[in-house]
Amino acid sequence: MSTGGLDIAAAKFDQHFEERQVPHSTALHGRIRARGSYLVGLLARLLLNAERLPAAAQTALASLAPRLAALDPWSSVFARGVEVIAAIETAIGICEVFTPPSRAAAFEPRAGIGHGVTEAPRGLLYIRVETDDRGDVREIRIVPPTSQNQARIEDDLRAIGPELLALPEDAARRLCETAIRSYDPCISCSTHFLRLSIERIAPT
Repeated sequence: MSTGGLDIAAAKFDQHFEERQVPHSTALHGRIRARGSYLVGLLARLLLNAERLPAAAQTALASLAPRLAALDPWSSVFARGVEVIAAIETAIGICEVFTPPSRAAAFEPRAGIGHGVTEAPRGLLYIRVETDDRGDVREIRIVPPTSQNQARIEDDLRAIGPELLALPEDAARRLCETAIRSYDPCISCSTHFLRLSIERIAPT
C-alpha cells in the first residue's frame, strides 16, 4: 500500500517493483515500475497506518502532525519516538491477555511458492520462497528496506548538492552522512560508509 495509490497483494510485488544494478554501486536500487524511487520505513508506516496505532501513540502522532506533514526523512527520529510509544503500549496489552498455545501449528511439506511482506524496523521487507515436495527451500529472494530506499537516498543527495558546495568539506561530509542515516540504512555502519570528493571548477 502506498500514498501514491498502490494497493496490492504480496504475490504481485514483482509486477509493480523492480531492483536495478547501477554502475556506481554494489547495492541494488529499488524502483516502482514506470514511476521511479520510493520511500519505505518509519514515516511511510506511520502515515499509512495511523488509525491502527494504540491510543497513546495516536496522541503523540497528532502532536507531531505539522512536523511530519512534509514527508521529510529528517523527521524519522520523531516517527521512531511514536513507534516506541506504540511498541510499549502494544506489549503491555499483549502481556495482559496472552495465553500460550496448547500445541505448535501442524503442517505438511509440499512444493510451492510463497510470498510475504512484513514491516521490519527499517521498513517494508519482501520475501519469495520456493520449496520442493519435501519442503526444502529451492530458491529464496529477499528485498530488504535498504535496497528499496537506495535510489531515494541518492535522489536526496543530489538535491542537496548545491548546498554542499557552500560548505567546508568536513561539514559537507557530515551533512551527507546525516541525510543518509535519516533513512536508517543497514549500510550506515559499514567500514567504507561514505567517500566524499568535491571537485571545484573555476568558471571560465
